[in-house]
Amino acid sequence: MRITVLTDLDKKKDPRSYDKVVDQVVEALVAGGHEASILGVHRDLHALIDGLTKPKPDLVFNLFENFGKVRLGAVCVVGLLDLLEVPYVGGGPGEFFLQQDKGITKKLLAFEGVPFPKFAVFTRESNAQQAAGLRMPLIVKPLSMDASIGISPTSIVSNEKDLMKRVAMIHDKVKDDALVEEFIDGREFNVAVIGNLHPIALPPMEIDFSGLPERAARILDSRAKWDEDSVRFKGTRAVLADIPTDLKLRLEEIALAAFRALHVRDYGRVDLRVDADGNPYVIEVNASCYLEQTSEFATAAAAGGIPYQALILRLVDGAVERLGLKPAPVVPAAPTPSGAK
Repeated sequence: MRITVLTDLDKKKDPRSYDKVVDQVVEALVAGGHEASILGVHRDLHALIDGLTKPKPDLVFNLFENFGKVRLGAVCVVGLLDLLEVPYVGGGPGEFFLQQDKGITKKLLAFEGVPFPKFAVFTRESNAQQAAGLRMPLIVKPLSMDASIGISPTSIVSNEKDLMKRVAMIHDKVKDDALVEEFIDGREFNVAVIGNLHPIALPPMEIDFSGLPERAARILDSRAKWDEDSVRFKGTRAVLADIPTDLKLRLEEIALAAFRALHVRDYGRVDLRVDADGNPYVIEVNASCYLEQTSEFATAAAAGGIPYQALILRLVDGAVERLGLKPAPVVPAAPTPSGAK
């Protein structure tokens, strides 16, 4: 198939910010027999449309995360793909919108009986009474941001004063509503899921906080994820979970239930925490999660017997099956006329 790998970064214009996952996916596609090209567009809508239609690819492998400074940029891009009738791998507008509103996500999980921490959403009009019925300590996050934006050790609060101070910070600096959850003080896991009609869960990964100082907050805040020189980054790592079979099966069962409840398609990752009594709770569901070759998702796949190239090709095959596409037949070369050079 002719596959366009879509990204929001242009390697020629911004080589330092360019994500190596793009080249890794292209290499896997080419090794699998596909014809792959890269379309990197940051904020030029006309260039995006032209790149998707002149000519139109057989399939898009969507690695787009943002469109300029548009708040729902990821939602808009896949909506554009739908409008242009360009088939693509990964989540659609609905899945990406739910990632941008964790309050609605939790309501859908509640309807399906998937466990998650009790929560409240604080708008600018909310007061401390909004947290009535929630048990301290609480954790305060932006409602619609990802990548741990707006999360730090001070996000965990144990009294009303600190709660409202942190909520105000989210409102004023992050420019978002605040999601306030009961903090699950325990182990953190994530489970990768692939497939559509019959999705499968891959071996759970655990976030190992043992490298942090004794009293440091055991959370994946923004510094633990992105600040490579920080104590929090160096003291945190993702490892294959070494856990009893019953907990492993429970994590996988809940991850699959959350994946189905939110109609995630092709692939995704479910983040969970487990309390001291062994009860798992879904923290977040990430459709079309990060696919870099050393990422938690790819590591889990390899542990489940799916090496990187096979993983990328399997995601393509899953999307092709979901979309009902038929790969273009291979046309044999015309025979060379007798005597021709």
